[in-house]
Amino acid sequence: MEEAKRGESSGGRRGVWKMDWEPRDKEMDERRSSHRLARIQHHLRPGLPLCSPGQLEFMATLGIGQPALELATAFPQATPASIFPPAVSDYYQLDGLLSPEDVALRERVRDVMETHVAPVMTKYWEKAEFPFEVVPKLASLMVAGGTVKGYGCPGLSVLGNALMAAEIARVDASCSTFFLVHSSLCMATIAMLGSEEQKQKYLPSLARLDTIGCWALTEPAYGSDASSLNTTAVKVDGGWQLNGQKRWIGNSTFADVAIIFARNTRTNQINGFIVKKGAPGYKATKIENKIGLRMVQNGDIVMEDVFVPDEDRLPGINSFQDTNKVLAVSRIMVAWQPVGIAMGVYDVCHRYLQERKQFGAPLAALQISQEKLVRMLGNIQAMSLLGWRLCKLYEAGTMSPGQASLCKAWNSLRARETVALGRELLGGNGILADFLVAKAFCDLEPIYTYEGTYEVNVLVTGREITGIPSIKPAAAGKVKGHLISQA
Repeated sequence: MEEAKRGESSGGRRGVWKMDWEPRDKEMDERRSSHRLARIQHHLRPGLPLCSPGQLEFMATLGIGQPALELATAFPQATPASIFPPAVSDYYQLDGLLSPEDVALRERVRDVMETHVAPVMTKYWEKAEFPFEVVPKLASLMVAGGTVKGYGCPGLSVLGNALMAAEIARVDASCSTFFLVHSSLCMATIAMLGSEEQKQKYLPSLARLDTIGCWALTEPAYGSDASSLNTTAVKVDGGWQLNGQKRWIGNSTFADVAIIFARNTRTNQINGFIVKKGAPGYKATKIENKIGLRMVQNGDIVMEDVFVPDEDRLPGINSFQDTNKVLAVSRIMVAWQPVGIAMGVYDVCHRYLQERKQFGAPLAALQISQEKLVRMLGNIQAMSLLGWRLCKLYEAGTMSPGQASLCKAWNSLRARETVALGRELLGGNGILADFLVAKAFCDLEPIYTYEGTYEVNVLVTGREITGIPSIKPAAAGKVKGHLISQA
């Protein structure tokens, strides 16, 4: 490439650069490239022999420059979420609706989460790794299994189980999802739809968190349309042979026990199976690059001729309707996760606005801050009361699928608004995971989608109140007396 030449404008001033493009000098380019690589390596490995470009490509580069300041030094004006704030969101005194046992349970869970999980959650979330170090602390609560009675399980009320889910999510949504998958899906399925032998064999160790469970329904081709799954179960001598693929399965990369849903090739109905880690032909790999629930190890499961003995087929699952029995309970728990996330964000914002000062006054003194804080608080009261009523309907045996779906959809929508307001209130610190809000902002997105997307859940309720199904595209003609347009 020739030297660039400068032209003169008619007024005698310097004109624009003109470039005459010609093929580069290959030897000169190589020298410049080597010089750049040497400068980079000087920062990474000062004084050591030069690496090849290929070796340098795999070298960690986070060490370039000075290490980050400690947060307390960089920003001493506000306390990070590693020191979790007091709970101050129960403005309408929901405690008055709870039993003493439920209140005591909530306080126990809150103490463990604030003391043992809050200090480490940002580190693991940033690395997208699961915090195995906190599992013994979660196990010490002795709440795995939730409403299941016996087999080492606590036999909680539905409301107590929901409060537990919210309290865990208040500090960390990833831990809440881990626990929900393990307890309200895997363990609940065995308890509700397993044989007595299966309950005795699997539930005690799962209750102690000595073993971990996952629950595999979703497939690459079937998310909302879960009942159309492609994974097959073929009857063979002494058991079943499973083939297929699952996706977005929480805990799957390290779970000891997996509940797998597959289509029985004889009946064309959905059956359930217990598959143990290490089974030949079974492989679970981590899904990378998530922006939400980063500590949850979601995975792809691939099964190639996986043999499952007859004693590990779940006898209570003979159709997708049986699967819905588990989802009816787990949807209540998922409806309480957004409540907990919103509570945690509110608590952090409430403290932050009083600590952080601008223009000589705390941010809490500004009208616009108070308006947003009160809107967040109002959302939390409504979400909590809706969740409480849903639990009572379930306990009375009168809860409908539409009611559960409305609660999950509406709570996740209101939580989205609440967390967005919190992000605004924290300004620049609202994009740092250290102050919880940014992490919660991202963590809420998968919860808005899983256990039925917002849209699917509102359409379940819509079907219930109108009598007209609209989730699947309707064929031309009449549906229950209503004309469906082809347009």
